Amino acid sequence: MLTHVWTVFWRDWVVLQRRLGRYILARMVSPILYLVAFGWGLGRSITVNQGSYLDFIVPGIIALNSMNISFNAVGMSVNMSRLYHKTLEEYLLAPISPTAYVLGKVLAGVARGMISSVVIIVLAYAFGAHFLLNGWFVLALFLNCTVFSALGLVAAMMMNSHEEMSNFNTYALMPMSFLCATFFSPAQLPAFLHWLIELLPLTHASYALRLSSSTGSMPGAALGILGLYVIFLLWLGIRKTRQVRD
Repeated sequence: MLTHVWTVFWRDWVVLQRRLGRYILARMVSPILYLVAFGWGLGRSITVNQGSYLDFIVPGIIALNSMNISFNAVGMSVNMSRLYHKTLEEYLLAPISPTAYVLGKVLAGVARGMISSVVIIVLAYAFGAHFLLNGWFVLALFLNCTVFSALGLVAAMMMNSHEEMSNFNTYALMPMSFLCATFFSPAQLPAFLHWLIELLPLTHASYALRLSSSTGSMPGAALGILGLYVIFLLWLGIRKTRQVRD
């Protein structure tokens, strides 16, 4: 099993290595714009919890960016391979179990999400942000990448066209990008909307990253909820992959 998982992961890693420099440069564009616009621009006149707005939004930007990168790295790749390139069939015909395929693909998405997050962390320190890096922060980031890598795979197995994948991004990921505690606290929203947002995984990723980076405390509840999302989405991804194979 581990050999098969590694085989699937290694194929994606080799592809990434060949264009790692371009990949890192591309990942720098959006974070720089966010840091300039919200950190230096808007953030200079705003304080949050007796701290700078820049310090407040950096964990949110990391959560947001790792969500988008992890989801798209797996979702777009698997969707294209299933519908257009037909390379998914090669995996499913090979002596590799659906579980190994799902875990390998998800770990490849996690790797991309973690790399892009390292880029943002370096940029944030360069922009003058102050936050702690610790084990809880890394764990929360890893779980967030895993959740959205698995969600990307599930979406890719369910959506039957590139347009449907784009619509999923529009209706699912875009609202989370702006509402899930990334740029402001959801507590300021109407009660019914606040309750809905509290159910979403990116909200708890933002909470976990912000708490661990500001106080060093363990964000136990948020980590637990992210862990439940990981288990459910991996199970669903394996089930959908088996259905496609059968």
